[in-house]
Amino acid sequence: MFVRKKKNKSGVLSVQIIDKSSGKYKMIKTIGSSSDENKIEELVRLGKDWIKTKTHNLEFDFSGDRQTTEGVLNNIKQVNISGTTLLLGKIFNIVGFDKIDSALFKNLVIQRMSFPASKLKTVDLLQRHQSIDINVQEVYRYLDKLHSTHKELIQQISYQHTLKILGNVINIVFYDVTTLYFQIDDVDEIRKRGFSKEGRHQNPQIVLGLLVSVGGYPLSYEIFEGNKFEGHTMLPIIESFKVKYNLDKLVIVADSGLLSNQNIIDLQEKGYDFILGARIKNETDVIKEKILSLKLRDGESKVIDKQDSLRLIISHSDKRAKKDLYNRERGIEKLEKKVKSGKLTKSSINNRGYNKYLKMEGEINVTIDRKKSDLDKKWDGLKGYMTNTSLSAKDIMENYAHLWKIEQAFRISKHDLKIRPIYHRLQRRIEAHITINFASYKLYKEMNYPAAEQRGILEQS
Repeated sequence: MFVRKKKNKSGVLSVQIIDKSSGKYKMIKTIGSSSDENKIEELVRLGKDWIKTKTHNLEFDFSGDRQTTEGVLNNIKQVNISGTTLLLGKIFNIVGFDKIDSALFKNLVIQRMSFPASKLKTVDLLQRHQSIDINVQEVYRYLDKLHSTHKELIQQISYQHTLKILGNVINIVFYDVTTLYFQIDDVDEIRKRGFSKEGRHQNPQIVLGLLVSVGGYPLSYEIFEGNKFEGHTMLPIIESFKVKYNLDKLVIVADSGLLSNQNIIDLQEKGYDFILGARIKNETDVIKEKILSLKLRDGESKVIDKQDSLRLIISHSDKRAKKDLYNRERGIEKLEKKVKSGKLTKSSINNRGYNKYLKMEGEINVTIDRKKSDLDKKWDGLKGYMTNTSLSAKDIMENYAHLWKIEQAFRISKHDLKIRPIYHRLQRRIEAHITINFASYKLYKEMNYPAAEQRGILEQS
């Protein structure tokens, strides 16, 4: 509900209470009419007080025609909204975000948690459900301030709160990236076309790198150009994080997408311990022969020593083998349909997914290379981990297994908090939007605390 000033034919202004909860404007009450400016302002104040009384004190009025069934249901809805706002407000303060002197920041974060929407829709929801009158241009101006003054503080607050949860020790962190696409045609300095994890290669995008702790608590983030190789995003965030909090030692856990020879060299030179997913099929022929000669059974693992104090841990899982086989057969089945349709050409033969099984016969025929497919069966069920730590193979695999926490963070951000679509064009506002989502995800994690799995999930090295 909100207060509206409506000019009558006589020139007198009527001050009314309007409700739009059903999607249509409905007059609930007329506070009064006047042509005197001071009187009108007084009527507006009385109208706002009336709304606060009805929505916050929750006094249901069943008398007369003023309170229809729809109105009663709307008041009941206000009970739920007010309760949710109060609950999230307390969690907001527990985390420590109340240190940021901005009521708008609190409203935007809580609204993102409860009713994620565009900034324009958010303004409408705040006015309708909480009687907060604010112009969308004020929100945009605050996004600029948020980017310039509050972004780093928000991440520091999240870090300090996480530190308390984990017993004042953070020496193992998880890193991963995702992509966020924009429904536009033109690219700019940050929104560029690149490899899309969402399969939207035709859309400009940005790359979002996220650092989380044991238990999946968000620690830091950064955005990069949409065409930036994900392997080049890890070191800048980790270095900044380590320097900012004066950390002596960090163990970095990341998946195989972040594995590159240069990353390994840089991590070792800077004194980091790491556990990275290994691309075992890309190893040297000597290493690949050693891997296949291990003949591992379900649940078994072995260590292969490499140069420069590196160790390659190889494990086997029957469950993973069944999944590898199923995925390969399904991929080949799709290829067979495309081959029969005659849609595949020479340009289709590449290393993207299961296209690696295609080959040319003669000059024009594209077929499936069954021998290549059969060779891949030897690798079914095998998984590799590259590390320079002294942890046991069991600890390394257990640590790596909890990378799903960061995958969960991306999934919640995209689906529950609806981090996209992003309607902003300017980089500073895109970053401010992501900062609000970062804070909202922190509240989401706090809502699920304490839980047994958040205590001692991983052994800190």
